[in-house]
Amino acid sequence: MNTEYEIQKITWDGIEIEVRWASNWMDFDDGTSVGHLEIQSVSPQKHPLPMTETGYRSHFIHADEINQFGGALNYIESWLAAESKSNKWLERKAVFSQLALL
Repeated sequence: MNTEYEIQKITWDGIEIEVRWASNWMDFDDGTSVGHLEIQSVSPQKHPLPMTETGYRSHFIHADEINQFGGALNYIESWLAAESKSNKWLERKAVFSQLALL
């Protein structure tokens, strides 16, 4: 088990997000690896994201899948883009917008 994380930040839809990626969180005898991906909204802190209502998500994924996207940030951006089209997210986002008007 390797717990060295690559830590990067992105801003998505006005939310600063920290992305932590350990590509070789667990290595298998056949040469494959499972990585650990953590996503956390840092500003505003704990702000919901399309894939998490709490602003934090821990996700285990084969490193090859992340590599197919060209890295963890590209994977996260694609995941955000896909999930942000869901009805659940659009409804939550509408609530946030209404609260901002108060």
